[in-house]
Amino acid sequence: MGEIAELLLWNAGLSALCFVALWLFALSIRDVSFVDSWWALGMVVLAWSSFLFGGPLTDRKVVLVAFCTCWGARLGVYLLWRWRKQGPDHRYQSMARRAESERGIGFARWAAGTVFALQAVLQFIVALPVQIGGFGDRPLGVLAAVGIVLATLGIVFESVGDAQLAAFKAKPENKGRVLDTGLWRYTRHPNYFGDACVWWGLWLIAAEGGLLGMATIIGPILLTALLTRWSGVPTTEGPMRRRKPDYEDYVRRTPAFVPWFPR
Repeated sequence: MGEIAELLLWNAGLSALCFVALWLFALSIRDVSFVDSWWALGMVVLAWSSFLFGGPLTDRKVVLVAFCTCWGARLGVYLLWRWRKQGPDHRYQSMARRAESERGIGFARWAAGTVFALQAVLQFIVALPVQIGGFGDRPLGVLAAVGIVLATLGIVFESVGDAQLAAFKAKPENKGRVLDTGLWRYTRHPNYFGDACVWWGLWLIAAEGGLLGMATIIGPILLTALLTRWSGVPTTEGPMRRRKPDYEDYVRRTPAFVPWFPR
């Protein structure tokens, strides 16, 4: 357990250093929107740090770091591209304005506490399966195979959903309209559903290694709660309901998270 504790302390320090650097960058441009891309890329950093410094090389470690890298690199680059293309995220701008007007909290303090410090803690917890899941000494088996299939499904599902949304928004005639075709016909948030599948898949791979891997279930549970109850679905759908008149009809006929046939 001492080796695991040392790795987690090392990863926590590395993560804190990265978030402090990003906070300083955010102060220079007065925008924190790029932090969404670091949510994914930072998990890749934690996965590789654990791969390089977390005990002996095992097949499980290779699978975990490979799938986390595939997921995080694609999502992180996509979100970075979207930020550069579309500009600051109105959700973060609105939060910053409210913090200053209602509570007297300036941008630097708000960004440090509400955005970067909070995301650092949440990211660290969610990434536990790829940080310590590789310590299990059991061989890969059926449970890992199921996890690999689930993680692959999640990466594909999220990638296709993001591509469909980007193509939809690229057409001027779709401004103000609701995307209800492709994967978006069966779930209002294929990207969030794909995220959840990836991390539940990674947990299955880690859990097969032993009790330590099983204990990292807090990671996918937290991620699923964030996506469905806090920073995912709620923060996305509120503005959509206000900006797009047809969105209420879309909500009534389309499942929010788990894909199913439209009502």
